[in-house]
Amino acid sequence: MKHDDVAIPAGMAWSSPFARWQGTLAEVPSLELAADVTARALTQRGVDPGQIGGLVLGWTIPQPDIFYGGPTLAARLGAAGISGPMISQACATSVACLANAAGAVTAGAGLQLVVATDRTSNGPQVIYPAPSAPGGAPVSANWVLDSFARDPWAGTSMLAAGEAVAGETGVSREELDDLAALRSDQYEKALADDQAFQRRYLVDVHIPRKRRDPLVVAADEGVRTIDREEIRALRPASPDGLHTFATQTHPADGAAGALVTTVERARELANGQGVARILATASRGRHPGACRRPLCPRPCPRWNPPG
Repeated sequence: MKHDDVAIPAGMAWSSPFARWQGTLAEVPSLELAADVTARALTQRGVDPGQIGGLVLGWTIPQPDIFYGGPTLAARLGAAGISGPMISQACATSVACLANAAGAVTAGAGLQLVVATDRTSNGPQVIYPAPSAPGGAPVSANWVLDSFARDPWAGTSMLAAGEAVAGETGVSREELDDLAALRSDQYEKALADDQAFQRRYLVDVHIPRKRRDPLVVAADEGVRTIDREEIRALRPASPDGLHTFATQTHPADGAAGALVTTVERARELANGQGVARILATASRGRHPGACRRPLCPRPCPRWNPPG
């Protein structure tokens, strides 16, 4: 879909610090985190929640109260009259939320607030009733760990998908290591001068706690410095693979957000700082991450091209 009049105002995109898996935010429900961070972000930027015309809420892992997540979050932000879709699309959730907001703006729905929040720590253990099973025993699943381990369409893990993409594109182990080290270098630069660059978008976490001081998180947790020479010696995470634990992103807990609106309104909100225009959005499906051609029952143009 093309968008002729959609933009994000400069300074109107933000993120909480991200805490490592099972770290400081491991017991903070993601909806509570989103409410705290988003409210502070809007206040810091002088945005009246009453101006917001719609909300797009992105989440991947179920949390307490998420069934009513959209209107609940809106009410806690002081915008009780709005709501909108909740989107869950695994690693593409944030992008899908922005695409949805862009479509709403194009349709004339006004200023859109996009919020994405997740807690990979302590994911739920889901119980599915199965009365017809022996003894009526239910089927259980660990929402996070099972999803990391297996894509039900491809039948393989996220790591296997990464290896398949690396093989298809001809990426080498050395290139993967170099990219990981480059990102580490860039991150270190973002911490210079007392996090001067990060402070342009980072919103501290302040979660109230009973009979204790508030839980405060003001910087990312769990990010390790990557040295090129050190990671060269690491063994692959899978036999004959290219990826190591240094070239994989680690699961974390956090929240982020942005305002999406028309170009004119974006320029007003940016106060002369400029805007980032959204020109078009699209989605595309690919073949399962690690295809086993003889076992795949689905038609596939890669192996069965037309004609």
